[in-house]
Amino acid sequence: MSRPAGREPRGLTRWWRRRSLRTRLTVIAATAIAVSVFVSFQVASELMDWELQDTAEDQLRADSRVLATDAEHAGVAQVQLPPYPGSGRLVRVILPDGSTRTPVGQPALPPVSGPAGRVAQGASADLMESNDSDEDGYLIYTLRAGDGAVQVARVVDDSPINRFGFGMLLIGLLCVVGGALVGRTVARTGLAPIDRLTAAAVRVAHTRDLDADIPDEGGGEIRRLIQSINDMLAALRDSRRAQRLLAEDAAHELKTPLTSLRLNVELLVRLDRRGTLDSALSAESRTRLLNDLGVQVAELSTLAAELTEVARGDVSDESTELLDLADVVVAAATRARSRVPDIEVALDVTSVWVSGRPAALQRAVLNLIDNAGKWSPADQPVQVRLRAEGASAVLEVDDAGPGIDAVDVPRVFDRFYRADSARGLPGSGLGLSIVQRVVDAHGGRAAVARSTRGGALLRVDLPAAAPPAPIARRAAGEDTAAR
Repeated sequence: MSRPAGREPRGLTRWWRRRSLRTRLTVIAATAIAVSVFVSFQVASELMDWELQDTAEDQLRADSRVLATDAEHAGVAQVQLPPYPGSGRLVRVILPDGSTRTPVGQPALPPVSGPAGRVAQGASADLMESNDSDEDGYLIYTLRAGDGAVQVARVVDDSPINRFGFGMLLIGLLCVVGGALVGRTVARTGLAPIDRLTAAAVRVAHTRDLDADIPDEGGGEIRRLIQSINDMLAALRDSRRAQRLLAEDAAHELKTPLTSLRLNVELLVRLDRRGTLDSALSAESRTRLLNDLGVQVAELSTLAAELTEVARGDVSDESTELLDLADVVVAAATRARSRVPDIEVALDVTSVWVSGRPAALQRAVLNLIDNAGKWSPADQPVQVRLRAEGASAVLEVDDAGPGIDAVDVPRVFDRFYRADSARGLPGSGLGLSIVQRVVDAHGGRAAVARSTRGGALLRVDLPAAAPPAPIARRAAGEDTAAR
């Protein structure tokens, strides 16, 4: 059965996950060395065992050939068997009747096996066998000699293997300890840049000092990590700088209407306290003053709304949909006429479909029309044109005003920027910057040029989209009928 998705990991897994990277590297290095030593010991032990056994078998064969030669000359029953010297090889002669002869004083060998007896009877020439049934194991070689056989044996000695294994165990322990120390050192050295990076990040978090870049050191992944964090710090610096500039510019822009509003309100309050409001101000002056107050409050409201738009920084909270940009332009022109009844807007639009956010696009078009309405003479309408041009939807808004000076063109879409000639006109300097932000969010571009009527021509290019299928089929049918 599979483990449920929400079940906690087991104890060992949980312990491992809580270890530091340095500890993990140390454990991994020590484990890898321990496994390598164990595998090496196993392989070396097998090779050494094979080599010792081959050497012992070769020696037994050589000794048995000498004894067999003597037995063939003297006969297996008469061959001389020197007394056992106390150590070394063991010999035995197998007679034709199955009985055996051994040297004087030699320890008893295991009974003659069936295969060895068949060698003595001439069924086969020789036999190499091991006997581990007794307390001591024997390696016994049987060779046919005359009418019997001779056997040469030796006790299987595992002491060299045991001594080798003990030595390998000590070496393995030393290697594991050394591997752990080396792994610890390598981990400390390799992670030193990350430690310094962590310390620098903690310092930045505590001091809020974003101006100090982290030194670029190391290579590969470490360098890319440091560069990424430095890029993040640069982006944070830019963001903080933009916030500071926004606050400074907003304070600067708010100061003038607030000062004017405060002075007018203080004047009304002072005259009212003196009881000379009616006598000091004529009805016409009061009306003009109240109108000024209304205009200043409206300007402050507009500025606050535009500051909110700019402070949001994006338009991603509105869902994207497929829409006809002509409907957006018509709706924006209607709003412009309702806000400023004196403005005249001449529309020349064709249906062009785009993928975008309708409220943001309408705000951008409205800002373009409002900006043009400030400059266009009373007898000259603001011309708004929309057409498809290649794979783009092209929107043009132009006026018959004085136009934009060449020195002001690069900064037309900057926040709070206002040309010297526009200082006396209402506005916050945020309208065109909002246009630029909306256009950028839709993958388009905004530009300014000279209108053929002498004023400014503001152009917006947006990526066009294919219209919905029913509309596309209807348009194709109308085109076929026209032909």
